[in-house]
Amino acid sequence: MKNIFFTRHGQTVWNVENKICGTTDIELTQKGHEQAKELGRRILEQGIKIDEILYSPLIRAADTAKHIAGITGIPAREELRLKEQCFGKYEATARNGDEFKKAKACFINSYDGGESMLRLAQRVYNLLDELKNDDKVYLLVAHNGISRVIKSYFHDMTNEEYADFGMGNCDILSFEYKE
Repeated sequence: MKNIFFTRHGQTVWNVENKICGTTDIELTQKGHEQAKELGRRILEQGIKIDEILYSPLIRAADTAKHIAGITGIPAREELRLKEQCFGKYEATARNGDEFKKAKACFINSYDGGESMLRLAQRVYNLLDELKNDDKVYLLVAHNGISRVIKSYFHDMTNEEYADFGMGNCDILSFEYKE
């Protein structure tokens, strides 16, 4: 069966400050750059077979992908559909803020100028459907919001499990397409 890999970008200043990044283009910290390089080394050491890296156009994911590609030699290209969800008025606010937590529970909420989770899922699911139908194994380099959508594509989740799911910077997950 075909599988696909996913990683979240390296650490950013706003990750450290517990702020929502969304589509705000925040750079990696020095630690974030090191995390990305370490992930590239782990991929080589573990012999993980990846044909191509697709990455979000936001600098934190793009730089992460470029570090991995530089170490592994895996070709990488930008994929616009991997851009993080726009959280509208909540960008730069606390990730664990009460108002944001309530708004996030409604999947059709566009956060006053942002993007609803349903719209986000539509674009990411369309990408995953396309990738399923070719012969390559991909590493997707993107964001925590994208990780939730990808997990929900492969596994049933409750709304609470969806909202609570997250992964650490430069952790890597493997998902398997069903025939």
